[in-house]
Amino acid sequence: MTKNSTILVTGATGKIGGQVVVQLLGTGAVVRALTRKPDATALPDGVEVVGGDLSDADTLDTALEGVDAVFLVFPTLQADDAAPAVIAKITEHVGRIVYLSAAGVAENPNENAGGIIGSHARVERLIEQSGMEWTFLRPSGFAANTLMWADQIRAGNVLRWFYGAATRTLIHEHDIGAVAVRTLTEEGHGGKWYHLTGPSQLTQGEQAHAIGEAIGRPVRFEELAPEIARQELFGGMPATLVDSILKGQAEMVRHPEPVTSTVKDLTGARARTFQQWAADHASDFR
Repeated sequence: MTKNSTILVTGATGKIGGQVVVQLLGTGAVVRALTRKPDATALPDGVEVVGGDLSDADTLDTALEGVDAVFLVFPTLQADDAAPAVIAKITEHVGRIVYLSAAGVAENPNENAGGIIGSHARVERLIEQSGMEWTFLRPSGFAANTLMWADQIRAGNVLRWFYGAATRTLIHEHDIGAVAVRTLTEEGHGGKWYHLTGPSQLTQGEQAHAIGEAIGRPVRFEELAPEIARQELFGGMPATLVDSILKGQAEMVRHPEPVTSTVKDLTGARARTFQQWAADHASDFR
């Protein structure tokens, strides 16, 4: 990519997309951010904010005009039906795409699979077939997903959750953003997928302990049976999605997520620890 290339970032107001926006600003690229509400979006100075909705491909032409590369955060599951039209529309305008996928696709690439992994697999296949130069980022779980515990931890010192022994290599959103910027602005990443993880394995119980250390008071993990968790924590969610979540967590008890060195290999900096993430987000849990 040239220094003044224009890069469109979708999901720009989220944690991952927001990191990509901020870190791209230091590269000399023209940074364009896609949002459904451009007049109500606060992004850093120097970012071109444009309107558009990934659930409606016909709204994307203006955002894609003159773009050299796209960082795509696609709203999996709820917008599956829109994916073919969106990828086709991006292909009309752009020759390069970096897609935020998920680590599980590497082990289960069946695009007919259910749940979030199946949705990512379907989008990957559409991109591979598009003719664009592509790179897939396949991170392990986001450290930021533990924000779903914030209400419980703010309310007391007990986290009632399930599969406390499930072992993950959660990754800081900053590190995903750093890898995304490298793959968007450097040559040599076309046709590659990268498995991104944090630097170490922690059980969910250990994650709760790390959050407690960050906020200065202990957090005790209270194990819930899966069926109790289904009733208490997932009311109103589709049963198939809950099944997928519970099955995935159970699998991580038996088979902990592996650690990769990809973040350091690509950026030169060691991946941030979950403890660092917890310190960075301590105010969310207080």
